Amino acid sequence: MTTIAIVGAGKGLGIETAARFAREGFSVALVSRNQDRLDSLAAELREQGHTAAGFAANVRDGDSLRAALERATEQLGPIEVLQYSPLPAKEYMRPVLETTAEDLVGPIEFSVYGSVNAVRQVLPGMRALGRGTILFVNGASAVRPGARVTGTSVAFAGESAYAQLLHDAVKEENVHVAQLIIPFGIDDGQEDHSGAAIAERLWSLHSERGEFRTYAEALPE
Repeated sequence: MTTIAIVGAGKGLGIETAARFAREGFSVALVSRNQDRLDSLAAELREQGHTAAGFAANVRDGDSLRAALERATEQLGPIEVLQYSPLPAKEYMRPVLETTAEDLVGPIEFSVYGSVNAVRQVLPGMRALGRGTILFVNGASAVRPGARVTGTSVAFAGESAYAQLLHDAVKEENVHVAQLIIPFGIDDGQEDHSGAAIAERLWSLHSERGEFRTYAEALPE
């Protein structure tokens, strides 16, 4: 049995994606900062008959994140799928004229350093398996910067560039890198915006592969 590791796991999209992949036979490693919350989510999945466990880590702390993913591999099995989708903090979203260089440190550590650390931890295992999928989940500011969300706009742009370069570098190794852009709020009342609907899209990106970047919905004009 192989594992999906969801970095930034929580209620909504995280648990829905976990359940979707678990139904296909994956073990589930849930990664976020709060161990109690992770334990609750993992218990929910186990009650449904799935194999799951939580591993606390701070994505801004490379040692913490690498150690969590290593423990997940040891406990649950090799990581075949990595989803990097932590939710940015509100303080990363400031207007451009109010944003200082210091304000960009957190977002860049969160979106760029964190994603690089996660990928470098799991990629050797994917190569050993001979297959793998790395999923990046971002909001619209990853492709269309917003003047009132400067930190995430800058950091998501860096994450997007890294993901695109990674896609090109490993595509011949049967490791697929994909980015899903979600330009709307999840679970906002529309059925196709639900966590379950987005989880289905993520499953399709893994199972069907295809292009590097896809959109859950077209960006508004």
